[in-house]
This record gives sequence, C-alpha cells and structure tokens, in this order.
Amino acid sequence: MPRSPVVARTRAGASVLAALTVTALVATGQPATAAPAPPAAEPLNRAFDRAAREYGVPRDLLAAVGYGESRLDGHAGKPSQANGYGVMHLASNPDNRSLEKAAALTGEPADRLRRDIAANILGGAAVLRDHADRLGLDRTERRDVNAWYPAVARYSEAEGPAAALYADTVFTFLAQGLTATAPGGETVRVPSRPVAPDKDEVSAAGVYAQSPDYPSALWVPASSQNYATGRTATINKVVVHVTQGSYAGSISWFQNPASQVSAHYVIRSSDGEITQTVRDANTAWHARSANSSSIGLEHEGWVDNPAWFTDAMYRSSAALTSHLAARYSIPKNRTHIVGHSEVPGNDHTDPGVHWDWNYYMQLVGGSPGTPGDSLTFPSYAVQQSGSSGPQVKAVQQLLNAQGYAAGSADGIFGPATKSATQAFQRARSLTADGAVGPKTWTALLSAGTTPALARGSSGDAVKRLQRSLTAALGTTVNADGSFGPTTETAVRTYQSSRGLSVDGKVGPATWGALQAGR
Repeated sequence: MPRSPVVARTRAGASVLAALTVTALVATGQPATAAPAPPAAEPLNRAFDRAAREYGVPRDLLAAVGYGESRLDGHAGKPSQANGYGVMHLASNPDNRSLEKAAALTGEPADRLRRDIAANILGGAAVLRDHADRLGLDRTERRDVNAWYPAVARYSEAEGPAAALYADTVFTFLAQGLTATAPGGETVRVPSRPVAPDKDEVSAAGVYAQSPDYPSALWVPASSQNYATGRTATINKVVVHVTQGSYAGSISWFQNPASQVSAHYVIRSSDGEITQTVRDANTAWHARSANSSSIGLEHEGWVDNPAWFTDAMYRSSAALTSHLAARYSIPKNRTHIVGHSEVPGNDHTDPGVHWDWNYYMQLVGGSPGTPGDSLTFPSYAVQQSGSSGPQVKAVQQLLNAQGYAAGSADGIFGPATKSATQAFQRARSLTADGAVGPKTWTALLSAGTTPALARGSSGDAVKRLQRSLTAALGTTVNADGSFGPTTETAVRTYQSSRGLSVDGKVGPATWGALQAGR
C-alpha cells in the first residue's frame, strides 16, 4: 500500500490550508469537485457514493473521515482500542455509542455494521447526517463541505482540543486530496480543494498549547483517572506502542475516565505530529510492569497494516526518543527502547512485525536489533498458530538450530512452525500441542551443551541458562552472560521449586531439568 500523504500540522489555520491547496490546484490541475462515479467492480467507492446520496453527506467528506479513522481497512470486524469497528469506526463504549446510533438510524443490525464494509459506511453517513441535523444544517448548507466541520468534530465524540484535532485532520485530507489504496487493492480518490471550515461551533481552547516537556509537541491532557501522579521508579526505558485506532481517537480515549489507559505521547501517521497527554514525571498506564519506569509512545495505526508506519512518523518518533534518552540517561539500545510486546507481563503484540526496528534505532542513533539479541527478552509469552513477531522468530531460530524444520524465520507462526514445535515437544516428552508455553520455551532456550556452571562463569552457556531461567521462573533474569549473585539466586530458586539439590550451581541434574522443560 502507498504511504499516507503528508498532512499539514493542525496548528496551521484554515486560511493557510486554503492557500496551500490553491497552489496545489494550480500546479496539478485537479478539480475541486467530487470524484467521478466508480465502475461496478469498485465496492468501496460504490459504498461511499451510495451512502453519500442516501444521507446527503458530501461523498469526499465521508471518504476523508473513513480514511482518517481506518485507512479504509475494516479489519474484518475486529475492534479498535476504543471498541470501534470498520472503515468508519462505529464505536460502542461508555462515551461513544455511534454503533448503536447507526443501528437505530439505518435499521441494520449491529453485527452487520461491524463486519460489512458497505453497511458500516452507510452507518457512518447516517451518524454524520444526524449530527448535521442536530446542528440545524439546512439543504443548502449541507452542500457546502465547510459547513460540516462541527458535525465532523461531533462525530469524534470528543470534546475541546481532541475534537478540533479530529476535525482538522479530516479537513486537511480534503484540502490536500487523497489517493488511497484500500487493503483489497481498490483505489479511493478525493480531489484537493480550497477549504475554509466553519469552526464557530467547535471549542478548540488550548488545542495549540505546547507540550510542557517536549516543545515540538501539542498538549492535550489525559483524564486524571487514567494515570498516577508521580513515579515510584527511575525512568529507564521507552516503550513503543501502536494505537489500534486513529490519532485523535486515541487522544480522546485517554480523556475518557472509563478507559483506564494512557500514554505519555501520541504520534500521528501522516505527518509525525506529536501530542503529549501525560507529563513525563507522572506514571501513564500503558505497559503494566513497566509503567513506573518508562515513557510510553503511542503510534497511530494498526499492527497488521504497514501503511500507517510512514517515514514522517518514524523520524518524528525517533527524534522524541532521542530527546528522552538524553534527558533521562536512557541507553539507546534495544534493552531500553522496547516494544509493548517485549515488556514482561503483557499480552499485546504491538508494534508488530511491520515495525522497522533497525531503521528506527538508526534514526534514534542507537544500537539496532531486538532486545540484547534475537533470543533474549524480558519475558517469554505463549506463541502459537496465528502469533507473529520477534518471539515467534526466536522460536523458529531455536527449532531450526536443533534440527527441527520450522521454515524461514519470518516471525509468523504457521503450519511448519507448529509441526516443528510438536516434533520437538515429543522428543522432550512434553505435551505435543504445538504451542510454545513456559515448558517448551524452557526446553528450547536451554537446549545445547551442558557445561558445569557456577558463580564466576561467563559466556554464551551462561546466557542460555539465564534465558531459560527467565522462561521457567516467569521473572526476568538479566541475560548478560555473567554468572553473578542474581543468577545464582535464580538457580537456587529454580532448584528448590523443582525438587533438585539446592546448591546454586548448574550441573547435569539442573541442566537435565531445564532441557526437559520442567
């Protein structure tokens, strides 16, 4: 899919947007009119056209809202972080009931609105029209796309700055135009046009306020019920997230007291704009065990769609991470700059296999690669059919190294990886379910030679021991290849819990238990 267009920063006023797009029109000759009627083979375009006609919503406005919400990807009915569905992000949460409203307005059942793209777009148009009606827009006003600005802001179900950010994003897409390729390959076009949105009904007080910690960012605070004041630990890491939703939608979700989640910063896909929502000195709720010691960065997008990860986003985020590393003395390596999926105690997969860690770390000015190395993680989550990411790649590397044909180490847990896992499990007398849980992880990570180890030992065998203890005990044992007091304590804990002789040394009995997955 093509990368998203670069979007002007929302702190630019409507007059600036209009001036920019007039220049674009002169240069490109694009008309400021709706796109031509699509051929019958283009279901997405036909859905936008039908919904626009049925509910009297400008077609290009409808497409711009859909693009801003989802990049035109319905995600097969899977919900966003805010429990929103489909191309138009029809939501069902305590503060946004647009899914239920769309069902009432269209007569379509909620499940169909979640999963059927055409129904979802129709529902989005119905909700937009309802907002327009409640604002008192008459037929003439509805023909003017600029009059729809407050209706678009209300569609976000946000308030104040977050609502203005949402509507500004949509109108910037209208101003600059779109040529977007949907996941099925269909192209949706929105020609550029001058815009001068009517903002009188939208309170944007504070929307242009600067971040108190990072001057390049905006400041839109999260609800005080979604983070803890102060810190109980020193800041020593940055955690990279993906929003599973839109930029403004995520900022709004952090303002919702019912969400019980937040992050310190949110980065927009199209242009890398950053909004801070929690002060660095406070504890955002984004990564469970790492909350007290980390800064959380949310990146607009979905883990399964690489089109969201634009160069503008990478560069903007990397500049922020570099700033944070300098300010808080965070080492610029993959032990201290980690993904959500790599934090102990988490069951998330973001930022996912499409996030380019090597490029990102290059931009940060740090060491590339996965944390420590391709096999070392702070914790080891269950990997099974359908899983993806660096831990699946580690499973594949370990299986292949032991002679079990897991296929290419591509980070995708497919049939070959499952078959190889089952063969390995049978050889170790483990339950051959094809899922890599704690026992299989322990056996995989400890596989290899079995030298006697004790305090003072060092090298790859010690690192292998430390990884396998992390998997077996469910607590992080630093895999630095040095057998010190912490590793000795972990060995004693393991020996005691497995009924072994407790001496803190690793001989045949301890190696045998680890390699059997005990």
